[in-house]
Amino acid sequence: MSIDLGTPRVISDQEKAVLLASPRGYCAGVDRAVVTVEQALELYGAPIYVRKEIVHNKHVVGDLRSRGAIFVEELDEVPAGATVIFSAHGVSPAVHADAQVRGLKTIDATCPLVTKVHLEAKRFADQDFDILLIGHAGHEEVEGTMGEAPEHIQLVEHPSDVDKVVVRDPKKLVWLSQTTLSVDETMETVNALKARFPELLDPPSDDICYATQNRQLAIKEISAPSDLVIVVGSRNSSNTMRLVDVALEAGAGAAYRVDDASEIEESWLEGVATVSVTSGASVPEELVEAVLGWLAERGYPDARTVTSAEESLVFALPVELRKALKEAGR
Repeated sequence: MSIDLGTPRVISDQEKAVLLASPRGYCAGVDRAVVTVEQALELYGAPIYVRKEIVHNKHVVGDLRSRGAIFVEELDEVPAGATVIFSAHGVSPAVHADAQVRGLKTIDATCPLVTKVHLEAKRFADQDFDILLIGHAGHEEVEGTMGEAPEHIQLVEHPSDVDKVVVRDPKKLVWLSQTTLSVDETMETVNALKARFPELLDPPSDDICYATQNRQLAIKEISAPSDLVIVVGSRNSSNTMRLVDVALEAGAGAAYRVDDASEIEESWLEGVATVSVTSGASVPEELVEAVLGWLAERGYPDARTVTSAEESLVFALPVELRKALKEAGR
């Protein structure tokens, strides 16, 4: 016996809508990091070495590679005396020390908001606190932060890890966080920690970066009425992957991550009236525009931007680069 599942409902052009989240895309830290590599290439010429991906986006990395940036995993791949840029995600003191020993000229493009977490880790370690760092194992930002005080910091990835935590003194205990996590995800873990350690201290200021929070709030606002959410960004971008989760939790019918418009599948549009689009904090706007163009070719109208916050923060270039540019008369 066969079961007739029916024919998918055909959506008329009058029913179709596209909502565009704002803010989206580049944050101040990403913009600073990308411009740092671009300016270094102009100032010193190719090649310029970059430890790890400068930001987590394959298109950005590919573009900079085509201009002469060489991305390496570790400093032993960098010739002695060469210029190397540290990525926006930060590095541990051991990496800085290794660069000095190897005689490398360094430019530190660590996002200032990540640097803030590093400084908090050092300060609490100096006060002999145990530090619970909420984040994802293997992420460059987590590795850099833990490297500031490895004897004081332990990683807590999920609420299920809380029972495994061992501390010396529950009265001298503080939590810090990877900056690109979901706010809701982080607080779930924090609440579990506080249930076990009631005297756990909060960090002096919110560790989740403003851009991560704003992009999550923006996609929450337009997910509930959406049959489909498309998040533009690379798989290794933590904040991008969180946007997919946030969209689904906020009520989206479906949510997918794509690096660019070429990865969108036609089948996703079956029975879809409202599509919402956003992008992670490492994504150039032209990739979003290409997604909107792809939707337009399939009968979806111009996007209506839904703004949930305004962003105006700008970070100065790394001090090493500013000094070199000034000396070069630029």
